[in-house]
Amino acid sequence: MTEKDQEILDGGKQALSEYLAYLVVEKGSAKLTLEAYSRDLTRYLAKVSATGVAHIDAIRYEDIVSYLGFLRDEGYAPASIERRVASIKGFHRFTVREGICPHDPTATIQAPKTPRFLPDTLNIAQVSSLLDQVFPATPAGLRDKALLEVLYGCGLRVSEAAGLDLSRVLFDEGYVRVTGKGDKERIVPLAGTAEAALKTYLATARFELHPKKTLAPVDGSAVFLSTRGRRLTRDAIFKIVVSCGAQVGIDDIHPHTLRHSFATHLLEGGADLRTIQEMLGHADIATTQIYTHVSRAHLREEYLSTHPRAKL
Repeated sequence: MTEKDQEILDGGKQALSEYLAYLVVEKGSAKLTLEAYSRDLTRYLAKVSATGVAHIDAIRYEDIVSYLGFLRDEGYAPASIERRVASIKGFHRFTVREGICPHDPTATIQAPKTPRFLPDTLNIAQVSSLLDQVFPATPAGLRDKALLEVLYGCGLRVSEAAGLDLSRVLFDEGYVRVTGKGDKERIVPLAGTAEAALKTYLATARFELHPKKTLAPVDGSAVFLSTRGRRLTRDAIFKIVVSCGAQVGIDDIHPHTLRHSFATHLLEGGADLRTIQEMLGHADIATTQIYTHVSRAHLREEYLSTHPRAKL
């Protein structure tokens, strides 16, 4: 981005600063949300500025359509463009409401329809193969076992596993307190093999995850630590899941695969959709309902493979 681009638009920086402050104070937006909006809107305003628009209130419908075309030409996925449309529309509505601009150029802008894909899941046999494999008898091996068990056993997002603190693991009560999207807290049951693996890791291995094992971990609050005693990052967790999947011949696996499998297997086992919604931390049950489609697909697959009259 050039120096001119960085200047954005006359009035743009101030309006953006006020909008981000509004998201914090009025909406309680999470840090990651603010970072994404700031990044998206800064680039949007810089791109519009580069086309010759001089002031924020001079942005027209055509300028936004042109910007969305630019994103498509750059190869952005419909879901990514949809997110940017949402941030742009929210920003312009704010500028009108606050009297910064006289009109909203996004009023008739429609976000692209995002294709609805069924989430990728593992069947129960694959989950057993993944979690029952022989993990190395090392601190990292015990950590990896516990990590995978918790991802599947509690249905955590990768960011939630990375951010999990010791104070949030309540073995006596049988659950973990999870901070999810929008800094919303929820309670998720912890039991069975996930509880056992996590107890073993915390009791025997976590303190050993430090290059000078006599020292306390660098991050004393994190549950899952790297071999340098620091909190595991999302990228590190992703790599652990991929590596463990490869060990048992499961390709195209990622942390969210275990979350999807958690929800699908609960539904197939008879769990109530509202209960699954609460455990996943979905704000809208429509998001959870996609698992009913997965379950139906599973039922049809089982029918076709087992019923003697299902094939011509």
